[in-house]
Amino acid sequence: MNGTIQNREAFLGKIANRLGRDRKKVVKRPEWKFHPQDEVLKNATQDDLVGVLQEQCKNIHTNFVLTNLAGLSGSLKEVVNNYGGGPVVSWKDERFAQYSLAKLMNEEWPRDSVDLHVWDHTKKEVNIDKANVANVGITISDITLAESGTAVLFSSKDKGRTVSFLPANSVIIIPKSSIVPRMTQAARIIREKVKSGEQVASCINFITGPSNSADIEMILVVGVHGPIKATYIVVEDL
Repeated sequence: MNGTIQNREAFLGKIANRLGRDRKKVVKRPEWKFHPQDEVLKNATQDDLVGVLQEQCKNIHTNFVLTNLAGLSGSLKEVVNNYGGGPVVSWKDERFAQYSLAKLMNEEWPRDSVDLHVWDHTKKEVNIDKANVANVGITISDITLAESGTAVLFSSKDKGRTVSFLPANSVIIIPKSSIVPRMTQAARIIREKVKSGEQVASCINFITGPSNSADIEMILVVGVHGPIKATYIVVEDL
């Protein structure tokens, strides 16, 4: 569903008037001769992109785990244990079942007394309270930028954005197929979704490792206003 733009013509007409020119009704998209943004990692295979992402994780202070579908449950369990266990908060995402994580989340963790809260849009403030005290937040990347080590998360009523930035530690599951070279491809994917009429998330988060800031005297400080640590678990055979 597309939103409704209010008073568009009046607004643009006022700007044109202030600039002292006529209001253009049609704008022709320029044809650029060169597209340098498309040349970065142009011929990289999916395996190449995994390697680029792994190297970039070293620069963004993010742990990198490479596994396959059969080993994903064990890898996730190990990562959470290394972070000290629960409380854990996660999205309500059908992909968890597709990735064979239902047994871990619904049986093993309750048996091991690992407190897990799955996002429930009907509980509103309860979700935020749970995320605020969680030790680990678990999400799944929709698009992943190899060049910068950025996970792109599409929020929805079942995928609250606070799951990725309120818990002390962030674990993001990265399907290998979601990895693209850089922002260029991510923007193109999102644009195509919009053009095709697909419902696109109102909140899209671009997350590059744990929170950090270099605003003060250009000194990098990691873990300032969000997760202190982050782990990307790349799943090979999805």
